[in-house]
Amino acid sequence: MPEKSSGVEGRQWWFVRLYGAFHGSAAGRGWRRGNQLELMHRSMGFAALGLLTLMPLLIVVAAADPANGQGFAEWISDGLGVAAASEDEVRRLFAPPGKALETTTGFGIAALAVFGLTFGGVVQTGYEKVWELPAARWHTMWRHLVWLAILIGYLLLSAHIATRPRDVGDLAWRAAVAVVSAVLFFWWSQRLLLGGRLPWSALLPGAVATVIGLAGLRGFSRLVFSPLIASNTVTYGPVGTMLVVQSWLVGVGFVVFGGALVGRLLYEERWHLARVMRRWRSGFRARR
Repeated sequence: MPEKSSGVEGRQWWFVRLYGAFHGSAAGRGWRRGNQLELMHRSMGFAALGLLTLMPLLIVVAAADPANGQGFAEWISDGLGVAAASEDEVRRLFAPPGKALETTTGFGIAALAVFGLTFGGVVQTGYEKVWELPAARWHTMWRHLVWLAILIGYLLLSAHIATRPRDVGDLAWRAAVAVVSAVLFFWWSQRLLLGGRLPWSALLPGAVATVIGLAGLRGFSRLVFSPLIASNTVTYGPVGTMLVVQSWLVGVGFVVFGGALVGRLLYEERWHLARVMRRWRSGFRARR
């Protein structure tokens, strides 16, 4: 009996030790901050508001793109990374590009732009929560307009880059431009929406982590969401495809805010390691 008791105590001791190591590590800090940030709930809000306010505006913008002319359905299909068999189901959700332009008035476009500004506020609030900054004042709302305009330009650029490459060299430069433009956009987005309250060096790791996360989400979408579109369409009809698109938007929100959180942890960990190295060097010199 004492042997069993000592074995249980030994396992408990190892569990407490492992938990303490995780709790004090960067991963443990990230887990706690993610819970405090309510990352999943914030991502669901990102997806819901993006569907209601940003997506109608992007449908009109994609239809008005004379050089590409693919329409918003092709934008979503490229973002999801779905297989060719599921692209038709995505196209059925949205009107043809020409019809979207014919039925939209100037007042409608202005209203869509105004509603789209609220989406920038959601992203700004998420970034402020990640860095534990106070909310910006009301007169900084002009930043949402600038961010929305650059976002539309970035999506147009991404749509042109995503066209089918002709050869390996064409694919290489398209991939390089896509990665660099994505890092620059998310790096600049944090700087703008946070009002310049953080240095550029603190925001770069978050931009890189966001781009890596979006690349991973694209691979996940091709493996999971693409088959789900086919099966959900049979089970639920067009609503099933919309559920998959909404789930993908939740994933995008999770990556956007989660990438910024990972970037903060990496930035803080770098300074923590720098302090440890300075202490080690000072102690080494004192012993000599």
